Amino acid sequence: MLLDNISLFLLIVERGSLVGAAREAGLSPTTVSERLAALETHYGVVLLNRTTRSISLTEEGRTLVEGARTVLGEVEDLDNRIRTGAKRLSGLIRISAPEDVGRNIISGAIADFQSAHPSITIDLHLSDGYVDIVGLGIDLAVRFGAISDSTLRVKHIATRRRIVCASPHYIRKHGLPQTPADLRDHNCLLMRFGQNIDNLWEFGRDGVKHAVRVGGKLIANDGALVRQWCLEGRGIALKSEFDCATDLHEGNLLALLPDFEPPGSPLQILFPPGRAQARRVRAFADHLAKVFRDVA
Repeated sequence: MLLDNISLFLLIVERGSLVGAAREAGLSPTTVSERLAALETHYGVVLLNRTTRSISLTEEGRTLVEGARTVLGEVEDLDNRIRTGAKRLSGLIRISAPEDVGRNIISGAIADFQSAHPSITIDLHLSDGYVDIVGLGIDLAVRFGAISDSTLRVKHIATRRRIVCASPHYIRKHGLPQTPADLRDHNCLLMRFGQNIDNLWEFGRDGVKHAVRVGGKLIANDGALVRQWCLEGRGIALKSEFDCATDLHEGNLLALLPDFEPPGSPLQILFPPGRAQARRVRAFADHLAKVFRDVA
């Protein structure tokens, strides 16, 4: 019963409310509330701060979330190994990834993985912004750049290039920038990451770093939309090679400032805090790392 109540507690956290958890679990809200109270009584602490409109984790609640995911994952993994055999992978994997990479690369990687392991279920969450992978119950997340949360475990995959690019139509109409400083006179398509706008573009040449603060009339938190604006000739974008390689190869986009290389950015797989991932999660992470290395 304790494990059942912990599992229900995680469902409350993931759905953001007792009512949402009750709906998914097929229980009444009263029953969910009673079982949460029983869990808090068992530990002698408050796990959730509850108001009429929202819930939030206490410090003890976050500790339980972090540890419980590992324990429940191991129990589920053990159950699957006994039921289906040690070599067969089964169960749910929750993944978070950026929009473009999710559509262009990870979707295909999932198809190949499920072809080899048909009992695996994938829940893919695409977002270019900050994602609380612990609160959402994410098993692994793919992210670019520096990771600010030191509690997450990190698996480095590769270093990706970033490329300044524009459509031939935009260049014909507005001219070709010759140096990074020229970008100040162009409409740059900007990405928003949470509260931050990526408008400080860095470059390197002969060991010397250049940083230019660019501006533009179009800002979005969706990398796919920025790419589309770029293809439509609406401005200059700074994109990952994973996102624009096909467009460059087909001539739909042109790589600009070839003598000024933007610094590479690390591509990483993140895991929530805990002792170990379930076997299926480790297997998919290894598969995904190979896919990205092959692409790179």
